[in-house]
Amino acid sequence: MPVFTADSLGTPVYVLADAHLGVAPDEQEQLLWSFLQHVGSEQAALVLNGDMFEFWFEWSHVVPQVGVRLLAALATLTERGLPVLWIKGNHDCWGGNVLRRQSGATYIDGPWIGELAGWRAHIAHGDGLRPELDKGYRALRAVIRHPWSVRAFGWLHPDWGAALARATSHTSRNVRPRDGGEGLRAVAHETLRANASLHAVIYGHTHVAMLEKNSREAGIYANPGAWLNEPTFLKFVPERAALCRWDGTREHEDAVIERSER
Repeated sequence: MPVFTADSLGTPVYVLADAHLGVAPDEQEQLLWSFLQHVGSEQAALVLNGDMFEFWFEWSHVVPQVGVRLLAALATLTERGLPVLWIKGNHDCWGGNVLRRQSGATYIDGPWIGELAGWRAHIAHGDGLRPELDKGYRALRAVIRHPWSVRAFGWLHPDWGAALARATSHTSRNVRPRDGGEGLRAVAHETLRANASLHAVIYGHTHVAMLEKNSREAGIYANPGAWLNEPTFLKFVPERAALCRWDGTREHEDAVIERSER
């Protein structure tokens, strides 16, 4: 069984992101439930790298019903002692005591830097990291995550608040960044070049699955893609990292990189 400390996740480790539950097709949701059962059968650690929900907010006595099944599925893992690390995305950044208590997940505002099945990894959702293209978003994020803004939103009736969030979200199965993920990819490789101790930089957000070596260094850039679109995920063990997909009963590897010492 994997060990979990503040800066270490034992092996094996699965990483997925961008399920956007609430707008995801039914077939993708069903694949997610069977995959989480598989994680449990493998006695693995799990990293959720943001945007698992299309929208999440915790009022005083109400939470969105879309989250009930996911929190219960995660609780099944954590109650068995399996570690779940959940890094906030831009759609599920307003979690609080309900999310933490009901799921048992360690829920943080990234980045998380630590050992991932022996890989020294830097993990973040990836929103707001592109130096130029994300300038406007970073300003907006500072406003919508401000405690006063969160408190004001909490005064809305949950039905009205959820409807407003859906109206301003615009997520679809075909969402892709205008730059095809190249901006965040460049940030990842720059992070690898700047920190020689890293074996891997892992982002989500772009909805573009990727597993590749840094051209000049020994590290890798990995992105699990969007479960919203395809049931893809990353798997880390000490010797290798793989970009995989889930067919409902078993894993299939699409790409593999062997670990290089740094």
